[in-house]
Amino acid sequence: MTLSPAPLAEIWRGPIPESLHSGHAVICDASGGILEAWGDPETVILPRSSAKMIQALPLITSGAADRYGLSQAQLALACASHQGARLHTEAVARWLSELGLSEPDLRCGAETTRDRDLDIEMIRAGEAPCQLHNNCSGKHAGFLTLNRYMGGGPDYVTPDHPVQAAARDAFEEVTQMDSPGFGIDGCSAPNFATTMHGMARAMAWFASARARSDRQSTAAATLVEAMYAHPMLVAGEGRACTRLMQAVTEPVALKTGAEGFFVAILPERGIGVAVKAADGATRAAECAIAALLVRLGAAEAAHPEVAAFLNPKITNRRGLDVGEIRAATGLLT
Repeated sequence: MTLSPAPLAEIWRGPIPESLHSGHAVICDASGGILEAWGDPETVILPRSSAKMIQALPLITSGAADRYGLSQAQLALACASHQGARLHTEAVARWLSELGLSEPDLRCGAETTRDRDLDIEMIRAGEAPCQLHNNCSGKHAGFLTLNRYMGGGPDYVTPDHPVQAAARDAFEEVTQMDSPGFGIDGCSAPNFATTMHGMARAMAWFASARARSDRQSTAAATLVEAMYAHPMLVAGEGRACTRLMQAVTEPVALKTGAEGFFVAILPERGIGVAVKAADGATRAAECAIAALLVRLGAAEAAHPEVAAFLNPKITNRRGLDVGEIRAATGLLT
């Protein structure tokens, strides 16, 4: 039976409910069983950039990370959807240089930096954005590292390339299901589909990885620790991933994805969370993930950084508070 999307976030203008974002959310325990769900756990989704931790697993399990001496910061960048700030671009450029590679070896495409100050500076200097500014350039540096180790061809983003075959195998292993297909992501790499349950199950597998000693689980635990050790590299200033990871009451790895996707990994509880806004709205996914962190006891609703996503104010062009976003009834409690 196919279930309908459930309410995730309400938009209020003064005392009047104006809009409603619906979607799906699943919380899984370490066994992969569903603890709670809203909407349809079996709906098929593309997790987009929320899957970057999975795509980075072969980087470690293959031996490539050890062979090239990757740091914890580089592993965090491999999982990142970063701002394209100098903090990020310079780190990726150094990483490529260590491999004897440079920006043209990337296959992610150029993207305007999301760092406002740097964007203004580049416009004034007449500098064009490059692939280093792409929010996925860290992931692609990881792909290139794995590719160098495997001895693959330069077009490492093609679906039949050994790098992507390794990513697909890892994806199907941790979601515990065959992927029904893929779409090409904004950075040109294939993004494999799964169900909401499959993605939450994968995040719970990451969350419980420290309790296991196999190579894949050890790699997962290493990536999770890198993410919450370097929240500024995972996203950047002002971003929900970074701000929430800095505000939670226990270690949590958080990762957003395009089109209203969000995941959370809670290692101390062995719990994984997946959220998808059916209309692709980022504000709905951010509100819902903040609400579920509060529901699980991993964040405090009153913390300013949590409240900024759980209950953000809506202002008009004069700067007046005219409304707010609220987690849908039943999501918090």
